[in-house]
Amino acid sequence: MNFFAACGTDFPGALALEIVKADCCTLFDAGGKEYIDLIGGISVANMGHRHPKVIAAIHAQLEAYMHIMVYGEFVEAPKVQYAQVLTSHLPASLNSVYFTNSGAEAVEAAMKLAKRVTNRTGIIAFKNSYHGSTQGALSIIGDEYWRNAYRPLLPDILHLDYNSFESLEYITTHTACVIAETVQAEAGIKPPSPEWIKALREKCSSTGTLLVLDEIQAGCGRTGKLGGLNILISYRIWYCWGKPWRAVCPLGALVADKQLMDAFTDKPVLGHITTFGGHPVSCAAGLAAMKALLEEEWMEQVKAKEALFHSLLVHPSIKSFETCKK
Repeated sequence: MNFFAACGTDFPGALALEIVKADCCTLFDAGGKEYIDLIGGISVANMGHRHPKVIAAIHAQLEAYMHIMVYGEFVEAPKVQYAQVLTSHLPASLNSVYFTNSGAEAVEAAMKLAKRVTNRTGIIAFKNSYHGSTQGALSIIGDEYWRNAYRPLLPDILHLDYNSFESLEYITTHTACVIAETVQAEAGIKPPSPEWIKALREKCSSTGTLLVLDEIQAGCGRTGKLGGLNILISYRIWYCWGKPWRAVCPLGALVADKQLMDAFTDKPVLGHITTFGGHPVSCAAGLAAMKALLEEEWMEQVKAKEALFHSLLVHPSIKSFETCKK
């Protein structure tokens, strides 16, 4: 087998760097060269590589047990504890966590649950959005470049203009859910106006539409807050989490009200099945990272780092450099 093909590095422009170690924000290749890591495993290594508290939590969990059963027959402390910490920082109505393997799988769960709860089929997303590459998530991605090669995709999907008040008129009693990034990532780090996100929530509430906020790339302290938005939210909002919330281990999550999440329990049983979602090692790592994020003042450093990037990251190829003001 071709090594580079197996690793997915046989496309034009691939760096094909053989990385032998990663520590903090530095990568080391086989020749001893150092690189500053500004990718972080594609928005995953939120607090750098090999945080000592995360490494310690992984080792401790490895000594206890690894994979046993994630469907609920067994109580797994890392999963329960991580869910408790996550929900303790959300409104009381967001009290049930469904752990998945990835952010895309969390998006799939949200789409399925919205259809089940509302008995509707319409799903609205936004142009230039990114939600994952599985068939359902791909259907709501807001860029035809990614979608076109895999048609036909899911039906009854509508893409609206992000941050547009006029677009909100297309949300109706036919709409099962609206899914929106709290900050559009692939579009160029574009935040919505507080007035628009409030109007979006109100429109969803008035039509009985579920609002799903995708925090997969924007969350976990990146904006200087725990989440991408600092708004008053209602029970009809769900969160999709992934990437930085997993502490470099495979993990994602859908968070919703338990009364809504209970729709997954029967007809069919295990309405959204995952073999490894909420893996105890991943949850132990994620819990340790979450505690470190809250205890070590990482979020308080965001504004200073933002100013540093604004002052030093200057190049004619950079077309815009929007500041996320909340």
